[in-house]
Amino acid sequence: MSGTLFLMPVPLAAGTAATVLPSSTVAAARSIDYVLAENAKTARAFLKEIGHPKPIQELRIVEIGHRPDPASIAQWLAPVSAGTDCAIVSEAGCPGIADPGADIVAQAHRLGIVVHPLIGPSSLLLALMASGMNGQAFRFVGYLPQDAAALTTRLRDLERGARGGETQLWIETPYRNDRMLDAVLACCAADTRLLVAADLTGASEWIRSVPIATWKADPAARPTLHKRPAVFGLIGPGR
Repeated sequence: MSGTLFLMPVPLAAGTAATVLPSSTVAAARSIDYVLAENAKTARAFLKEIGHPKPIQELRIVEIGHRPDPASIAQWLAPVSAGTDCAIVSEAGCPGIADPGADIVAQAHRLGIVVHPLIGPSSLLLALMASGMNGQAFRFVGYLPQDAAALTTRLRDLERGARGGETQLWIETPYRNDRMLDAVLACCAADTRLLVAADLTGASEWIRSVPIATWKADPAARPTLHKRPAVFGLIGPGR
């Protein structure tokens, strides 16, 4: 009988496991000795924070990186097929949603391995909940282009969808967040509403969802987003 592949959410902000993870998720994490981790160092810190009963150095933690190698998935899942429980752990939030894990989960299904998602924080859903934007029709588009011209084109495409009533959500590498905010303010219409949700669940959590015109009218109210994990969103007027 195969083991179970757990999809293990982790805190979005350091030191918040006790407040953002339910006891059932923590209990599951403490019971697992085999971890597929986006970042091994982050995973070790998480397991230490929740008080894993075994010494961390005795756990099997395999680093899968930001883009897991498809050729390695069968090897990673072999112990699970043989009966060992395993958890996928991303750097922050939920595996498979804006983080690695989906390809591993797909292969687990093909192998007949039980896949069990656990409860924990998703930055995308928390941002959407707090946005006041359309939660009945929304799209997460991942990362946007880095090239300035391509970024402007993509933002205008997203704005067309947003003005049609569908919330558009995306993320950026944290050190480029201020550049992203500049680009949105420069190319989107004054009455399009922009969401920025930074440091969700952390002590410095900051969320603002107002029209572009309001953002521009009060530059002093604009936060510094450099190196702060953030979610961006757009919706049309009246939504």
